Amino acid sequence: MPTRSVHTQGQLFLAFLRIGLLGFGGGPSMIPLVHAEAVTRHAWMNDEEFGDVLAIGNTLPGPIATKMAGYIGYRVGGVVGCINAVLAVILPCIVAMVLLLGLFTRYRDQRWIQGMSEGVMPVVMIMMAQLTWDFWQKSRAALGWIATLVMGLVAGGLIYWLDVHPGLVIAAILIAALLRPDRSRRARTEADG
Repeated sequence: MPTRSVHTQGQLFLAFLRIGLLGFGGGPSMIPLVHAEAVTRHAWMNDEEFGDVLAIGNTLPGPIATKMAGYIGYRVGGVVGCINAVLAVILPCIVAMVLLLGLFTRYRDQRWIQGMSEGVMPVVMIMMAQLTWDFWQKSRAALGWIATLVMGLVAGGLIYWLDVHPGLVIAAILIAALLRPDRSRRARTEADG
């Protein structure tokens, strides 16, 4: 059994190391990579669980990538898995910052440096669009397209036009869901009564 544990820890480390290495653009660009590793590649959770982790992670302070790495690592490998996944996801950034910051500062006016950051943007945009489409499909299946569209427009209006923090919007939706009466339980009570 220890071999399985070591194997699982190795999988966790490599999965989150890949995320840390390829997650250009910060936390939001890492979300599709986390999904690809945790849901698609390793099946550590399903899409619904991933959506829950993402929603709750967005309500908490701090970078989303480390919060998701910590939770998924804990879920898969306990406390050691949590530490392992968080270190794996932040290690590439720390090394890159220490080694490359001086280089980028020195050559920041060079066209190839500017081209690197400009070239990554379309890729990140497509990854975010794919994740948005996946969440649209899941939300539409669960709530219907009208409720999904209305909630998306209201959330977008609050976040982009009224400058409400996304964590507050997500927290309000979570609280509303908790306070919403359970229709199936009420229907069973009425049928029994």
